[in-house]
Amino acid sequence: MLRVLIVGAGLTGSLCACLLRRALQNRVHIEVWDKSRGTGGRMSTSRFRDDCFNADIGAQYITATQDYRRRHHSLYEELLSAGVLVPMSCSVLGLRHKEPTEDFVSPQGTGQIVKHFLHSSEAELHLKRHVTSVQRTGASWEVEFSEGQRESFDAVVLTIPVPQILQLKNFSQLLSPEQLGALSQVQYSSRFALALFFDRDSDLNLDFGFKYVTDSKLIRYVSVEQKKRGSGAGLGPVLVVHSSVDFGSEFLESDLAQVQSLMMDELRRLHPDLPEPINIKTHKWRYSQKRKGPPSLIQSRAKMVLREVPVEQVTRPLGRSEVIGLLFRLTVFGAVTYFTIKWMVDALDPTRKQKVEAQKQAEKLMKQIGVKNVKLSEYEMSIAAHLVDPLTMQITWRDIAGLDEVITELKETVILPVQKRHLFQRSRLLQPPKGVLLYGPPGCGKTLIAKATAKEAGFRFINLQPSTLTDKWYGESQKLAAAVFSLALKLQPSIIFIDEIDSFLRNRSSSDHEATAMMKAQFMSLWDGLDTDYSCQVIVMGATNRPQDLDSAILRRMPTRFHINQPSQKQREQILKLILDDERVELTVDLEEVSKETEGFSGSDLRETCRDAALMCVREYVSSGSDSEDIRAISQSDLQRAVSKMKKSKSAGGHMLLHAALD
Repeated sequence: MLRVLIVGAGLTGSLCACLLRRALQNRVHIEVWDKSRGTGGRMSTSRFRDDCFNADIGAQYITATQDYRRRHHSLYEELLSAGVLVPMSCSVLGLRHKEPTEDFVSPQGTGQIVKHFLHSSEAELHLKRHVTSVQRTGASWEVEFSEGQRESFDAVVLTIPVPQILQLKNFSQLLSPEQLGALSQVQYSSRFALALFFDRDSDLNLDFGFKYVTDSKLIRYVSVEQKKRGSGAGLGPVLVVHSSVDFGSEFLESDLAQVQSLMMDELRRLHPDLPEPINIKTHKWRYSQKRKGPPSLIQSRAKMVLREVPVEQVTRPLGRSEVIGLLFRLTVFGAVTYFTIKWMVDALDPTRKQKVEAQKQAEKLMKQIGVKNVKLSEYEMSIAAHLVDPLTMQITWRDIAGLDEVITELKETVILPVQKRHLFQRSRLLQPPKGVLLYGPPGCGKTLIAKATAKEAGFRFINLQPSTLTDKWYGESQKLAAAVFSLALKLQPSIIFIDEIDSFLRNRSSSDHEATAMMKAQFMSLWDGLDTDYSCQVIVMGATNRPQDLDSAILRRMPTRFHINQPSQKQREQILKLILDDERVELTVDLEEVSKETEGFSGSDLRETCRDAALMCVREYVSSGSDSEDIRAISQSDLQRAVSKMKKSKSAGGHMLLHAALD
């Protein structure tokens, strides 16, 4: 499992962690480090006592235009339904917007938004861990933190202010001069925040919840926390005061006691009737908001983690625009951006490109088979790439010779109950089987029969390869197995065909890997679910050369079994007639005699024999240098020589297999 470190436990870091978890799920271990004692960053809250109301000393509320709210509806709904956000009940005084906006607050404080995303990310959180150096070491990143301790990660995302990034040892070596110059130009505004805690019986005599101050050069806005959030009744009132940017810049390096005194004097001038607070906390935001950043900064950030990453690799759409949109909307100015996250997802999921191609193929196939308005998950898309349109299949019953009894029984047990549902729907005994097994030696027509069944019945055909369900990431195989059945149900009537089923669902043993055992159990459990729904039109068909290797639980789920054995002499004659039906063959050819000479030949052996006989005619034509435009017809001697050659090949390869019937 790959290890990712996110430096900074603010909104940017928590969103990045949540985004990576949702994109990569359990394929990545995420750690979030922060040098502070708590999470939140600019979304932090401050508390005086455990029983006292907390104060939003950073971001006060979240605002969104109506258009923005509509475009990112699902993300807002997530936070609203979780109770992390609620509409702000009070109006914002002293501020006018060019267009209507909606304002939201967090009832437990804005830090709760960060905690929500951190919880969703399932990240391992480490506080009081100050990162001092980041450097590339081979294929990993070495991170040095408090007192020279070191840890290695596969990827590192920095969500701290740019000046702090540039202070990291060795980091400048990772950037080009252009990128370093661009980042060096970034400037931040600075502010101070006061949190005033009052006694429970205090009356602030303020008729607003949030107010922008326009008649002061020192104070920018004042917030009454209980009124702003619409909660906290019964607790002592809390007042938050933010300084202006100019004051923050002028007194940035001043003593906090002096700053507190100046701000309190100005507050009393603005509101002389305020009671005396029982506690005051002063906080300095050195990096409050970004004031200056060159236009090229976004592209600089795009290649910030690895200088050699190509631009085209980090500029493709991620599909998580609403999450990224919120990141920018909340005006958090860490180094991580849309592009960094996009690169992270691509770098940590090397199969992403194949998944995109599989999705395109699946969408194309879905259109071909006429399926509309069916929403598929990422895993269902991977399976849908193996769909076969029955209308495009060239195989019919007429293309299969020598298996008339098997075809007749398949028509009666599988196809007829589907085509004449009104005759069979009242009887549970007459429902089509949920599992059909075709077993026998290689090359005898098992796959042809499965495709012809789908063609004749009009079933959607999922040609499932065992490799499709294997994934190096823990837990992914179970999700792919579930997607097989959920897709088949959405596309029913459908056939799930598994060739070489013994390689996938062989006998279970104590030596099986845990992930393999879980995937098999998941597959069989979902298979059982087909039996509980008698209206379900999904059939699992399997083909195998080694039925003895199949798990007994699988055999139980495949009650309808057909032994496709080596063809008899009469069947071989029928197969030869079918193969040579459209070929030029001399009238003197005796296929009955050829069939007698091909004892032990499978259907594919007979096709290869006929192909070799036809090639003999071509070789003779080429070597003769004839000007004739026609190649001579296949003769009896051509077939006899081809039979002799095939016998030698089969003898050398030890191709003969014996199969006993399961029934």
